[in-house]
Amino acid sequence: MEKGIKVLLPKDISLLPTTPGVYFFFGKKEILYIGKASNLKIRVKNHFQNPSYKDSLFLSEIKKIGYLPFFSEIEALIEEAKLIKKYQPKFNVLFKDDKNYFYLGITKEEFPRVFWTHQIKLKTQKSKVKTEFIGPFTDGKSLKESLKILRKIFPFRSCKKLPKKPCLYFHLNLCPGICVLLREKEKYPELKEEFEKQKENYQKQIQCLKETFEGKRQDVIKKLEKEMKELAKKEEFEKAQKIKEKIEKLQNVFAHRFFWQDEAPKENIGKLLKETFALQKEPKRIEGYDISNLGDKGIVGSLVVFLPNSDFSDYQMAKEWYRRFKIKTLKKQADVLALKEVLQRRIKHEEWPMPDLIFIDGGKAQLKAAKEVFGKAKNIPFFVALAKSGGKIYTYPPPKAFSLDKFPEILKMFFLKIAKEAHRFAIKYHKILRQKSYFNL
Repeated sequence: MEKGIKVLLPKDISLLPTTPGVYFFFGKKEILYIGKASNLKIRVKNHFQNPSYKDSLFLSEIKKIGYLPFFSEIEALIEEAKLIKKYQPKFNVLFKDDKNYFYLGITKEEFPRVFWTHQIKLKTQKSKVKTEFIGPFTDGKSLKESLKILRKIFPFRSCKKLPKKPCLYFHLNLCPGICVLLREKEKYPELKEEFEKQKENYQKQIQCLKETFEGKRQDVIKKLEKEMKELAKKEEFEKAQKIKEKIEKLQNVFAHRFFWQDEAPKENIGKLLKETFALQKEPKRIEGYDISNLGDKGIVGSLVVFLPNSDFSDYQMAKEWYRRFKIKTLKKQADVLALKEVLQRRIKHEEWPMPDLIFIDGGKAQLKAAKEVFGKAKNIPFFVALAKSGGKIYTYPPPKAFSLDKFPEILKMFFLKIAKEAHRFAIKYHKILRQKSYFNL
């Protein structure tokens, strides 16, 4: 039996603590199932009081309940994966398929990519890049939130294909900017030694992240402390201080009781938009635009729409309002002119509800084009233009410029979500047209 585990009978469920933890369902001679909970008492009770079809397969076989309490849910998440892998409980194995469980993937490349997936078999079959998978994790939401938190300590690359320009993750210090690093390597071959140092440092960061998710947090802290002391001896105090900050952040993460469920208070996106930009009201309709092309060929535009829930606390994709555009007036690549055409065509559709806020992936030039198109409209929307390369937000009306770093984290990620969705929709249109040989590629 696992060290430190506490055991009770099913009739004594009320004695379970309300802390995060890992629980065990024991049969006569074996562990039937292992799970994770943000609240042990509530989660275990749910198995018995509101059983799912899967629960009904083993509930009658449970003889004892074991549990390991933890202070933080992230620790419970990591420990659960480790214990499932170690004991291979009967019903965890039975339920294990690509849709039920989640995994953390780390590619074996010069600059490893980190991602989560619940289709490990499919990823393994299709990918040409060797990948190591850590898991299984039963709670995908907790895995994603944990990864988001640890990314602030160990920034990593998540893009499958390196972009030509650094993305928002780079400007938020959540990615070291591998695309920038590789471009600098080609441009300045004399900096080969510095490039190798940065590569080695990145690989160390990924190893720390990997070991943290494998439940080896204390080993990671010991390695970081050793590195910090060595840097201090060399009088590289600035680098030593950065390592110290990483250690403190990592310890802090595991010292807080995070909840990814209903217990977590949610920030109100609508209210933040209203307060941050001094709007008269929370936006009822947000439109996002992106221009995509392949050189001078196949220029397309996309429109995506986000609508609020009842209390404006969050915004959801409204795919029934998505629209796509083939650029008709241009023969050469010109993103600003392409955007102008898309907006001109959009404004002619009076049957489409007017947006309260328009999000544009671009800078001052794109914002100027949007102002010209909507300048004569009865109700001018509020414009937000994101210049990722400079880490700036430009708005109108009135014309203002903001540093992206000063925005609340939830707004940064919301804007990134709109930008990514608009880009995804444009790329999808590209693929459809290429299949039809529209661009003759």
